[in-house]
Amino acid sequence: MKFSVLGAGSWGTALAMQLSRNHATVLWGRNHAGMEAMQQTRSNEQYLPGIQFPEQLIIETDLVVAIEQSEAVLVVCPSHAFGDILQQIKPFLGDRPLAWASKGFEPGTGRFLHQVAEEIIGDTVPMALVTGPSFAKDVAMNKPTLVAVASQHEGFAMQVSKALQTNNFRAYISTDVIGAELGGAVKNVLALATGIADGMELGDNTRAALITRGMAEMMRLGEALGCRPETLMGLSGLGDLVLTSTGDLSRNRRMGLALGRGESIAQAKSTIGQVVEGIGTTDEVMRLARKHGVDMPITEQVWKVVHGKMSTTEALSALMDREVRPEFS
Repeated sequence: MKFSVLGAGSWGTALAMQLSRNHATVLWGRNHAGMEAMQQTRSNEQYLPGIQFPEQLIIETDLVVAIEQSEAVLVVCPSHAFGDILQQIKPFLGDRPLAWASKGFEPGTGRFLHQVAEEIIGDTVPMALVTGPSFAKDVAMNKPTLVAVASQHEGFAMQVSKALQTNNFRAYISTDVIGAELGGAVKNVLALATGIADGMELGDNTRAALITRGMAEMMRLGEALGCRPETLMGLSGLGDLVLTSTGDLSRNRRMGLALGRGESIAQAKSTIGQVVEGIGTTDEVMRLARKHGVDMPITEQVWKVVHGKMSTTEALSALMDREVRPEFS
């Protein structure tokens, strides 16, 4: 199956490179000048400098042409832009199946991205989500990586998995789309928490505690939403949480580190230079937690910090001063 990848940031470029290790793949991005530069250098020097493209990766500057060259489309964009790009491609998509590798919720509504896709594209088109512990740089450099492909259409999930799979890339399949989406979104908020703690130099014990208790929060919310617990304990939940919370390539962790050191969100965003999904995701996770009556104290303190309602020191005190209770209910 020949894919067109729409979105030429670091992750979109890396996934297009992975697909093109098996067969011809088209990569399109919004920045026309940037795409022309990629055609010349055969690399994405802005996001993945010095890593050369595989021979079968085709750079396309025209969106319609990019879609017409494909049998399926893979959208890779920030969650806040997901609905807009689906509206843009809908007239040209035809009966092509749709996959995405975006993590987060629709801003302002808290809807899962599969709900956004079904509303815009319809529920008859096969759809799938690619998620899991996967830094773009490592994938681009062809380092061993494992991900999950979640879909209600098992046949399409298998097609996406086979398209991605190489001797250094393994893609498992799942039918728990909500669980896969939830894990990929909530882990960004928890990575902010661990980054803040490390920025405050609170130590390894604190980081381990935040990951563990953060995982408990994710599981509680997942239970309320009907997710399968094994999904959240798998690649799209625990796996992605560990990577994003401990790896310094993580934008969310780097944002947390900056906040923990006393920098402002604006300063940190300027330094990072890319979208930090966890900042906006805190609103939507808290919206879901309140709607379903789920206690998520770490997420709540992160939400207060990013909205300027509490300092990082005050947030730490609020967590540590909570009353004693059983670890497991």
